[in-house]
Amino acid sequence: MRRDVRALEAEGLLDRRHGGAVLPGGFTRESGFPQKSHLATAEKTAIADLAAGFVEEGEAVVVGAGTTTQELARRLARIPGLTVVTNSLLVAQALAHANRVEVVMTGGTLRGSNYALVGSGAEQSLQGLRVSRAFLSGSGLTAERGLSTSNMLSASVDRALVQAAAEVVVLADHSKLGTDTMFQTVPTDVITRLVTDEPPPNDERAVTELQALADQGVQIAVAGPEQPVGGESGPPAPRRHPRHGGERRRGDDSVPLPGQRRTPQAAASAMRAATALPDQGRVADLAPRRR
Repeated sequence: MRRDVRALEAEGLLDRRHGGAVLPGGFTRESGFPQKSHLATAEKTAIADLAAGFVEEGEAVVVGAGTTTQELARRLARIPGLTVVTNSLLVAQALAHANRVEVVMTGGTLRGSNYALVGSGAEQSLQGLRVSRAFLSGSGLTAERGLSTSNMLSASVDRALVQAAAEVVVLADHSKLGTDTMFQTVPTDVITRLVTDEPPPNDERAVTELQALADQGVQIAVAGPEQPVGGESGPPAPRRHPRHGGERRRGDDSVPLPGQRRTPQAAASAMRAATALPDQGRVADLAPRRR
């Protein structure tokens, strides 16, 4: 019986409690890897394609645990000279056979539901580390609280990853926008850039949340739905240098003044009208507030 309960907990199907178990739900709900790996697969692939374009040859980065970051790792394998620090077995596996990519694993205790190393061992191994940027995912993202997750141990390690990075890039598909979960990992004012997919026109919550994040200075990069998504055999994502204070954009006629809010319908229209960048999705036409 105990073995069955542990197996169900690892898959995110229940939460163990003293003297029994309960169904997951609300702020504590978190799906396991088998469920997450089949959710929003096209969106995660497009997000990973776009996010890889922000990484330069020879950089040192940290990559957190998650199915979206696993997709990113598959693309980072094509970039020579990288050093990737991670607490994720899935990320390490994706990079294991990459030429000229050095993989550094944290210590810690294995959390079976997402194949991540957590605990004090993982956090202590990150002390004194400094890299150019961190790529993280989570269970929810709001303008009010930033990135959050349902597990306390995962949240603690993600905070340590953030402390090691000069910039923080959050990877989150539109279904996570406006969702708040139990443990905050990255406050909004620490997030440098959000890489996401374009919300459906009728998803007013996601559109409103994107505008609110932009109003707080988060740079928004949107992977367009018409973007051909490539697997591991596809061409490398082209490199580009984001400018300080915002993403590169073409045609700023419809860009609002910093801090100016739009209605959800206007923001959705602006994102749909964002100019396509060659081979790399689209950058959202949302103006960040200068800090």
